[in-house]
Amino acid sequence: MSLAINIAGVKFENPIWAASGTFGTGEEFLDFVDLDKIGAVVTKTVTLEARVGNPAPRIVETASGMLNSIGLENKGIDHCVKETIPFLRKYRTKIVVSIAGNGLSDYTECARRLSGKNAPDMIEINLSCPNVTHKGAKHALFAQDGALTGEIVRAVKRETDIPSITKLTPNVTDITEIAIAAEKAGTDALALVNTYFGMAIDSGTGKPVLGRVTGGLSGPAIKPMALKAVYDVYKKVKVPIIGIGGIMTAECAVEFMLAGARAIQVGTANFVDPRSTMKILQGVEAHLGEKGIKDINELTGKAHG
Repeated sequence: MSLAINIAGVKFENPIWAASGTFGTGEEFLDFVDLDKIGAVVTKTVTLEARVGNPAPRIVETASGMLNSIGLENKGIDHCVKETIPFLRKYRTKIVVSIAGNGLSDYTECARRLSGKNAPDMIEINLSCPNVTHKGAKHALFAQDGALTGEIVRAVKRETDIPSITKLTPNVTDITEIAIAAEKAGTDALALVNTYFGMAIDSGTGKPVLGRVTGGLSGPAIKPMALKAVYDVYKKVKVPIIGIGGIMTAECAVEFMLAGARAIQVGTANFVDPRSTMKILQGVEAHLGEKGIKDINELTGKAHG
């Protein structure tokens, strides 16, 4: 039985990855997760300079998931290169560094600084964080603009040879249009979806709960919509898709692969059970055994007939 997948020439031992923003640097999960077995760790999104993030409260539980408004708190790209990547290099897991910025030059400079001797295996271009404000932008998120998405992807690709994944937002009329724009610009893969816009109001105080008022909704509540996004985009593009959104069990992971995902990222589940990635990996392996499937790649897109 083979669990290995290949994306843009990078071989992953398996398609079960830890999602950005839910797994820290991986060090925080060492008591629960074997980093030699997980397919990849997608780092917490890093920016050119350190960020303190949004005002508290920044996380609130919902009926079927959670809202977060962290605001990309991080120590900056240089800390990632000097500390995070060398730490993860001690393990067999592949390293995907998620980057974000306030504009084109931030993305290209992050890509340039990642291209030295401590380069990651892939770069995730996060164009879809719902918890930051981009001054002067046409839309709230870069990934809501197909032309701008393409411009940033092309600029990053010119700056580095590291394969790229473009992370898209579901907060658009038609996500397939943005996916096509990113593919035409040269992205090596797509990650979808990021969180949905949402908010919570305290009925007692009559005020919004989150310090920034709105945040990103994740968890089981968004799974059906995220699954549809993967299914729809798979029909329109040829580049590999990494599915994200409410993946809590091995069954969820298999569903995303059947819809068209080559790999999946486990996010909110890590807060519920820090061993979620390991349990999902074991469950997917058991599923293949039960179905007599020898190669996990046979699952990708099978729901399309």
